[in-house]
Amino acid sequence: MSRLPQRFEDVEALEDFMSEPTPGLVADLERVDGDLIVIGVGGKMGPTLARMAKRAAPGKRVIGVARFSNPQARVSLQAHGVECIACDLLDREAVRKLPNVAEGVRNCVFMAGHKFGAADNASLTWMMNVGVPMMVADVFRDTRIVSFSTACVYPFVPVDGPGADEATPATPPAGDYANSCVGRERMFEYGSRAYGTPGRMVRLSYAIDMRYGVLYDVASAVFAGRPLDVTMGHADVIWQGDANEQSLRLLAHCTTPATPINITGPHHTRIRWLAAEFGKRFGKTPALTGQEAPTAWLEDTTQARSLFGEPRVPLATMIDWVADWVQRGGPSLGKPTHFSTRDGKY
Repeated sequence: MSRLPQRFEDVEALEDFMSEPTPGLVADLERVDGDLIVIGVGGKMGPTLARMAKRAAPGKRVIGVARFSNPQARVSLQAHGVECIACDLLDREAVRKLPNVAEGVRNCVFMAGHKFGAADNASLTWMMNVGVPMMVADVFRDTRIVSFSTACVYPFVPVDGPGADEATPATPPAGDYANSCVGRERMFEYGSRAYGTPGRMVRLSYAIDMRYGVLYDVASAVFAGRPLDVTMGHADVIWQGDANEQSLRLLAHCTTPATPINITGPHHTRIRWLAAEFGKRFGKTPALTGQEAPTAWLEDTTQARSLFGEPRVPLATMIDWVADWVQRGGPSLGKPTHFSTRDGKY
């Protein structure tokens, strides 16, 4: 593997590094038979996850499924060896026609979902986050399924504690998004129990890319001198490449019935401290508002670290990378995390 870079000159360099597989991933994908389908590949994390899978297992077919409303995403994936299928996941018959076990597909990573705008279109949120998983759990019953979930299924926990572990009941505080994500997990769990489908549910907390994420949101606010609300005073973050690598490795660590696993960084990050770190790098004083709450969505990653060890990229490195990117005017995906939201309305 290459050493950690000092900076990323452009998006091409960023995505190349983010999709670099580890020896552990190569070994784990060698252990699982069959090809891989990534459903919902067109989101923030999907393209580099699919590219990483193909680089780790060049002998396997890696199939990416999405609407591909951005045609360039499809072109880029195909250029890196990922087969692409345009599909409306709300169309049951279209889902049934996707490559499956009969075509050698024995591994499925499910990344589709609906979050932003959930408060304004609750029915679509529940259909995407519960109805579509129900269809996928049925259609792909004979594959391994690693499905993406979220830390938002947990209740808020004390910021001075270890965070919620996988035994913490999934009882989110509020909102259609968080509650429908519990429904998504229940659909995959039901399918796993009913059909014997091996699976894992990735309760992910805030993957970090140079172009979006909690670090980008905080850095951008500090650099621009915008007020930064610290009411949600803590967050857990992980480098997107590490999150993708661990999620793909779970294909070799599935359980029957499917079980959840927390994936994020090992430390709870205080937003006030993070803003100060960016302020030092920018020579600016952060404009902070709000009063820090004693609770937040925080996770205990003991289980993931026992399987995969510590994430490759430490927090300090991510802060340096993001500060450099923002200071140089690097591009943004234009997708703020709204990490400060506490009422569940996205």
